[in-house]
Amino acid sequence: MVECGNGIRPVISDKTEEDSVGEIPEDRKGGTKVETEEAVAATESGNCCSSEEREMHTWKQIRDREFGNLRPHRFSNRIKSRRVSDLQLSNHKDFLSPHKGALNSLQVDLTEGRYLLSAAADASVAVFDVQRPTEYEAGGLISKHRCLFLVDKQHQLAHKYAVSSAVWYPVDTGLFITGSFDHHINVWDTNTTQVVVNFKMPGKVYRTAMSPLATSHMLVAAATEDVQVRLCDVASGAFAHTLSGHRDGVMSVEWSTSSEWVLMTGGCDGAIRFWDIRRAGCFLVLDQSRTQLGRRPSVLKRSMTHKESTFKSSSAGQTTSAKVRVSQKKLPNGNGSRQVVIGRVPSKGSIKQRLHPGMLSTQDRATAHYGAVTGLKVTDDGMYLLSSGSDSRLRLWDIESGCDTLVNFETVRLQTNKPIQLATSQDSTRVFVPCMRTVKAFDMWSGSTSATFRGHYECVNSCWFNEQDQELYTGGNDRQILVWSPARLISDEMEEGIAEDQDSWSN
Repeated sequence: MVECGNGIRPVISDKTEEDSVGEIPEDRKGGTKVETEEAVAATESGNCCSSEEREMHTWKQIRDREFGNLRPHRFSNRIKSRRVSDLQLSNHKDFLSPHKGALNSLQVDLTEGRYLLSAAADASVAVFDVQRPTEYEAGGLISKHRCLFLVDKQHQLAHKYAVSSAVWYPVDTGLFITGSFDHHINVWDTNTTQVVVNFKMPGKVYRTAMSPLATSHMLVAAATEDVQVRLCDVASGAFAHTLSGHRDGVMSVEWSTSSEWVLMTGGCDGAIRFWDIRRAGCFLVLDQSRTQLGRRPSVLKRSMTHKESTFKSSSAGQTTSAKVRVSQKKLPNGNGSRQVVIGRVPSKGSIKQRLHPGMLSTQDRATAHYGAVTGLKVTDDGMYLLSSGSDSRLRLWDIESGCDTLVNFETVRLQTNKPIQLATSQDSTRVFVPCMRTVKAFDMWSGSTSATFRGHYECVNSCWFNEQDQELYTGGNDRQILVWSPARLISDEMEEGIAEDQDSWSN
């Protein structure tokens, strides 16, 4: 059982066997494969590296690291990036799903990176230990992971309808929060599997989120079919306040990874709004027609004077939310003419510090997608926001300027009637997107497809990338949780041992 947040931890060894990097000719499950565009191109050109060459390259990097020619951080990033590029259906790990409905949400705890929380449409919630298996198969080569506990409709305080979202309390694994179509948000004690706080919402709950950086509050942001976003205070058990601005239900919600006070919401009205929860009203609405050319300036350039940065941005053709072009013209007056500055209010400070102008302005009517915003994902550095919509489009936004970066993601087919859960790799170079029955991995900066993961029999709803083990977990309408990880090399001795075990059983 997962322990509560009072300093107690389960007496389970944290030592895990390190995965080796390699390739196997066939996947463990027939008919399930990962199609990598780069691998196909390399195979066609005859430049595909063998496992021996890849291993030699790894040992060369280790030798460079020992001699000091390669910095530790760069060496670690190279190994992790290589493991991410080698993702395929795991040949050594399986999750035995107890759910009898579609998987709607997946999350690994942020403190230990060990416990996977899953929520399904049959009103059930389960927790898995991703590091310690419950049993083994095939002579110890395949680890089976059964859930540590399951909360379903038989539980006295369980949800009545589909659980759409389940998130861990960011500080420890003593609490987790679930949102359901039964109009309730429950805060659970993990040890006792009892509800400690309950919030009654005005409609179906689509998504819930807690800030991973928060030290001053314990707020749960709830996206529901109501037009208002509600902030639920776990500490007091009451609603802190509501955020009004959307014209239709809110389907996705995401906290900033650089500020504990900034919240991003995506609504069925196609709008993505940025909120400072300490103030009333949103301070930014993303507009798909506002774009920027070129790249984000470096830190040194951004630290220059306001006058120089304004001149450079205007010469490059960029448009930002913090800088407004000031135009001057002469107006006739009874005593002659005077200059009127249009576009700013000098007496009230800069535009960047002011709140949103209001719901009647043209800026408030801006849309980020032609349809509902079905998913939001902020990069770990807090500089970019990835969004998906029912218009089957993916967009990458620059958070500082609020502009579309114009990354042309390849055409995809996305679900339109429910939210989807996006995931990114630890270095934010790849984004994993559920595309009907497949999961596509896109290059974040070019938009090209780097890999296609095929394994689910029905639509995929959720993705979660485990940064600690470089594994991808996906859940779909087929009620299965699949693991995508770098393949392990199976030696000839291990294969012979498996064959001997099979012969012994057959005799």
